[in-house]
Amino acid sequence: MSTRSRSQSRPGWLASVPRPPQTVESPVLHRRQVLQLGIAGLLSALRPRSAQAFAGRDRLELAQLVFNAAPGAGPSASVPRPDALRRLMWEIEKRTSIEVSAELPQVHPSDVVELHRHPFLYLAGDRAFALPSDEDLARLRRHLTMGGMLLIDSAEGRAGGGFDQSVRALCQRLLPSSPLGRLPDDHVLFRAFYLLRIPAGRVLALPYLEAALIGGRAAIVYSQNDLGGAWVRDRGGQYQFEVIPGGELQREHSFRLGVNLAMYALCLDYKADQVHVPFIMRRRSWQTPTLKLSPPSSGDGTP
Repeated sequence: MSTRSRSQSRPGWLASVPRPPQTVESPVLHRRQVLQLGIAGLLSALRPRSAQAFAGRDRLELAQLVFNAAPGAGPSASVPRPDALRRLMWEIEKRTSIEVSAELPQVHPSDVVELHRHPFLYLAGDRAFALPSDEDLARLRRHLTMGGMLLIDSAEGRAGGGFDQSVRALCQRLLPSSPLGRLPDDHVLFRAFYLLRIPAGRVLALPYLEAALIGGRAAIVYSQNDLGGAWVRDRGGQYQFEVIPGGELQREHSFRLGVNLAMYALCLDYKADQVHVPFIMRRRSWQTPTLKLSPPSSGDGTP
């Protein structure tokens, strides 16, 4: 009999006696490690939590913010291009590594739970709308100050219309200490993913974006160039509106701006110090078509 078999064999009188359970030594945590883990947990619990575009999940979630329409304006005053945002979401998932949720709910400021589930909000319109109540304004203000972002997209195709007037009244009451102003051309939003110069949409009513900044962060971004009009397709898959004056290249730049907006909502200014990007692009001989546009001299561009 081998040594191993002798060591495993037991006398007959021990056959009915159960073997003692085998124990596995647990790793010993030293006092310093315990303190480090405790401090890390405490700091994590005390860290202020701002809104995130992932809303605690692993997919980017966007939502359309809706208000009550002005009397006689009809229920569609806040959603002139119902499928435009869905088209942008498809482009974001196709062009980047971001996974996008298939849901596209409409959220009212009175619904606090849904409001905070969707920190990237999109408000579009083509006519005047009634401002929310003071309570709803307070909820939306808290949402934006905690890290949320609101993209406002005018589908009027011109400045000074009814929607534009309502938007300015809304922003004045919503963030009175952060008035709308021209977003600088060197803002990180214009290089969050693509390098952009002109924020064109279906039209070029204004060659710039406006924004309301909170501590340097763009909490509200306002476009009067009808981004949704450049994004939306009809049921047959064709683009629904002509893009003027730059044609399909202008449409491509409008999609790139939408991607940049999503990346900015997710990452804020993490690319603010990447001054090497143009150098890298030159080294790779990546020639991107340049969009050279000027605002139309007349006409409102309304489809």
